[in-house]
Amino acid sequence: MAQNAVTAPAERKPKKQRQSQFSGMSKALIRRETISAYLFLLPSLIFFVGFVVIPMVMCVVYSFLDMGLGEAGTFTGLSNYVRMFQDPVFIRGFWNTVIIVVVAVPTVTAFSLWVGSAIYQMKPFTRSFFRCVFYLPVVTGTVAVTVVWKWIFNAYYGVLNQVIGTTGYNWLGEERTALACIIMILFTTSIGQPIVLYVAALGNVDQSLIEAAEVDGATKLQVFWKIKWPQIMPTTLYILVITTINSFQCFALIQLLTSGGPNHATDTIMYYIFDTVYRYNDFGYANAMGVVLALIIAVFSALQFKITKTDNG
Repeated sequence: MAQNAVTAPAERKPKKQRQSQFSGMSKALIRRETISAYLFLLPSLIFFVGFVVIPMVMCVVYSFLDMGLGEAGTFTGLSNYVRMFQDPVFIRGFWNTVIIVVVAVPTVTAFSLWVGSAIYQMKPFTRSFFRCVFYLPVVTGTVAVTVVWKWIFNAYYGVLNQVIGTTGYNWLGEERTALACIIMILFTTSIGQPIVLYVAALGNVDQSLIEAAEVDGATKLQVFWKIKWPQIMPTTLYILVITTINSFQCFALIQLLTSGGPNHATDTIMYYIFDTVYRYNDFGYANAMGVVLALIIAVFSALQFKITKTDNG
C-alpha cells in the first residue's frame, strides 16, 4: 500500500511534464499564427482606420465648430445641433428621407422575395436570363439609368405622358408627384441585388425538410413560412440593412433629376448636407447633420436586427 502510494506520484510526473511541453508549443504556434494574421490584415486595417475611423472622429469634432471648407473653425458647442432642429429645410428633408425609407425598404424586400421565389422555380437557363435582366440596372450605372428615367418623365415628349394620355404634365416639377417619382426610380434600381441574393438563398434551403413537409400534407404557404423563411432570414436581414442604408443615402437621383425641388419637395438629409457644404460653405453645420444621419441609420439598423432576431426566435 505504502509502496503504491509512493510510486503513484512518480508515475504521474512524466505525464504532467509532457502536457506542459505540448501546451507551451501550442501557445507559441498560436502566437505565431496570430501575428501572421494581423500582418495580413494590417493593410486593410490601415485603410479602415485612415479612411473610416479617423474621418468619423473628425466629423464629430467638426460638428461642434462654425467653419467653412479650408477655414479655421470656431468652437460653438451644440449650436449646430440646436439650429438643425429649428431649420425647416432640414425638418422637411428628414421627413422626406423617412418616407423614402418606409416606402422603399418593405416594397423592395417583398417584391424581391416574390420575384426571387418565382425565378427559382424556373429552368436553369431561364433563371439565369431573368437574374441578368433584373441585375442589369445595378451594373449599368446611376447616371445612365437616371437619364433614361428623366426622358420617361419629360413633360413634353416623355413616354409616361404619352402612355397615360396626359400632355405637358411635369412629373418631376410638381410637389405632389416629384417624391413619388424618386421612390419609383429608387425601387427599380434597388431590386436587382436582392433578387439575385434571394435566388441563391432559396437554393441553399434544405430540400429534405421540404419533401418531408410535403409528404406530411403541408401547404405551400406552410412550407414557405415554417421551413424556407427561417433559413433565408440571414439574407433577409442583410437585404433590409443594405436597402435601408442606400435609401437613407439617396443622393445621385435627386441631384441629377430635381436638385431638391420643387420647393424642397425632394430634399433629403444627404442632399441637404451636400447643398450646405458646396452652396453655402457651412462645413460645421453639414458635419452635424452627418452625425445625426449616422445615428438615425444606426437606430434603424439596430431595430431591424432586433425585430428579425425576435421573429427568428
